[in-house]
Amino acid sequence: MNKIFSGLMLVGASFFAHAQYGSINAILTKLEERKGVNQNLSDVNIDDKKFVLIKDFKDHTERSFIIIKGKDATYVEMFDDKATNESTSNVFSGDIVRSRKNIISLRADLLENKKVPIPVTKTLLLTKLDDILYLIDVNNKDRWIDEASFSKAKASSKKK
Repeated sequence: MNKIFSGLMLVGASFFAHAQYGSINAILTKLEERKGVNQNLSDVNIDDKKFVLIKDFKDHTERSFIIIKGKDATYVEMFDDKATNESTSNVFSGDIVRSRKNIISLRADLLENKKVPIPVTKTLLLTKLDDILYLIDVNNKDRWIDEASFSKAKASSKKK
């Protein structure tokens, strides 16, 4: 009797463990998608895309843009001083390289068409969450959002 009861407990435990494995696997898959891990975005076209990053500080606002045109890229930094309402900008141009693992490397070595001694470099991870494209800076975790996706999200929130 004890062997039968132990056998039934083992079968029941394995059944419930399998059911929990399915829900745990679904949770892990969702987390991996959020982190950008295991996404196959090789078919996503990033040509003619514009990615935006906005940082708001007490005394100023920083707006940065990455504009991708084929293998060429433009990196724009804009600084808005809140005290004086003045804006300054830097326009860098360079190129990008995209790997098969959703990694994009940006190297901008021209500042307003003049060669700079130390180019601006960014290593970015292309990721997609809820149909919105992001570039996540590998070094500081900044999230650049696709401007087209950002515009759609703002338009849909205004309709509600």
